[in-house]
Amino acid sequence: QVQLEESGGKTVQAGGSLRLSCAASGRTFSWLSCGWFRQAPGREREFVAAISRSGFGTYYSDSVKGRFTISRDNAKNTVYLQMDNLQPEDTALYYCNADTAPPERVPDQAGVRSWGKGTRVTVSS
Repeated sequence: QVQLEESGGKTVQAGGSLRLSCAASGRTFSWLSCGWFRQAPGREREFVAAISRSGFGTYYSDSVKGRFTISRDNAKNTVYLQMDNLQPEDTALYYCNADTAPPERVPDQAGVRSWGKGTRVTVSS
């Protein structure tokens, strides 16, 4: 069983950057893909980015492609989301998950094994 805890969320101005972290516990972390999702107030949770077990494969939503970068350090049991050129529409509660599926299937959430509790990002204009 993998337990996940997100951190790094804060309030930033539009155009700024943040790096979110997702720390995992459990021996199976390196066997799983990881994904970042977000949920804005009044909206459904949406996929942001995913990364393969090895870290060599990544997949992004169109809304963040070119601005966000997902990475992982299996030695530290941590997944990161570097967010650049943040915009007010990026304001949301950001969650990470661990999934048995490859990155391009992570949006389906069919193989989810664990979710974190989220970290809040607010982008002011």
